[in-house]
Amino acid sequence: QVQLVESGGGLVQPGGSLNLSCAASGNSFSIYVMGWYRQAPGKQQRELVATITTGDRTNYADSVKGRFTISRDNAKKEVHLRMNALKPEDTAVYYCSARPVGSTLITSWGQGTQVTVSS
Repeated sequence: QVQLVESGGGLVQPGGSLNLSCAASGNSFSIYVMGWYRQAPGKQQRELVATITTGDRTNYADSVKGRFTISRDNAKKEVHLRMNALKPEDTAVYYCSARPVGSTLITSWGQGTQVTVSS
């Protein structure tokens, strides 16, 4: 199992950009499908933002396609989320996740980082 720590959140104006990073510790980072989820204010559930497989295949929520880019660096055990053209509705706590290849269960979550998009 890996431990995950996010960084890079903050306050940004609409139309701005942010880079989120997630550092993993532990072994076998390369066997995990990594992802970013978010939980907006007042919402009960986290929603998928993006995932990236061990082979660098990516998947995005429709709401962020064309604006967000997920990437991973297996040597550094990091996953990143580049967010462009941010909108107020992107305001949320963003969580990094790790799911072992072949499993449907997410086994690790980070503590979350706040992203606020406001003028």
